[in-house]
Amino acid sequence: MIRGVWQLPSGKLSVLFLSFIIFLAVFGPSLAPYDPLLGTDRLLAHPSAQHWLGTDYLGRDVLSRILAGSTISVLGSVQVALIALFVGAIPGILSVYLGRIFEWLTLRLVDTLIALPFLVFAVAVTALLGNGIPQAMLVVGIMVSPAFYRVARAAALTISRSQYVEAAILSGASIGWIVRKHVWAKVLPAIAITLANTMGTGFVVVSSLTFLGIGVQPPAPTWGGVLASDLGYLNFRPYAPLFTTVLIVLTVLAFNLLADVIRDVSGESGRALLVRREQKRRPTAGQKTSAAILSTPNGESR
Repeated sequence: MIRGVWQLPSGKLSVLFLSFIIFLAVFGPSLAPYDPLLGTDRLLAHPSAQHWLGTDYLGRDVLSRILAGSTISVLGSVQVALIALFVGAIPGILSVYLGRIFEWLTLRLVDTLIALPFLVFAVAVTALLGNGIPQAMLVVGIMVSPAFYRVARAAALTISRSQYVEAAILSGASIGWIVRKHVWAKVLPAIAITLANTMGTGFVVVSSLTFLGIGVQPPAPTWGGVLASDLGYLNFRPYAPLFTTVLIVLTVLAFNLLADVIRDVSGESGRALLVRREQKRRPTAGQKTSAAILSTPNGESR
């Protein structure tokens, strides 16, 4: 599947851009040209050679704050996706095999989580647990987990009716062995698609919470926090919110594009498309023979 994603131009573009975002998350704070928390007397300065993206209302370098805030923004979305994956996918698969009681309980819990507005609920629970990114992302991850539950359950239901799974059950194989050997590999493409979409959703949620000042302690830099500070001074720098907004939008778009590419290459039509592309790249035996004849003197074969 990874090779198929890389073969498509849209997949290559999304992977390269997301690799750039990961690079910013890892090395962004060390690449910041100035201290992101240090204010100066150059308040609301326009972009210049000293400050490429200008300064904010406290004189802090905007580029440095964006680079330093990359870590929190990216790690927050990763935390949301991983929590949702484990909380949703594993019960979704096991609900097919652990009996009616476990199935009924998990389905009712999922229905309850779907009915709750997760952003408002995340704000409320964060106020109870303390203002921090781990607490906020834990709540958001649990609220987003029904998407993984439904996808994993639907795929597991389809596989559970296959003959080889029924034969494994009749032969006395354990549930864990069946899930590891037969179910997980078949469910993985659907989960990968949901994971990519959830990463984009998590990125929006992290940016929204930090925009509201939830999950971080000021003056810690985040992309949402930088955007919020820029919106307060549009009369002086009307273009300032574009820098962070474009970065957030492109990141979410790259995650969604990656999810579409995974969906394309994991289906039958996607595999057929990759086979056709491979056949176009590789010359047939007749083409190789013609090329060999043309390469010899007077067109004579050796």
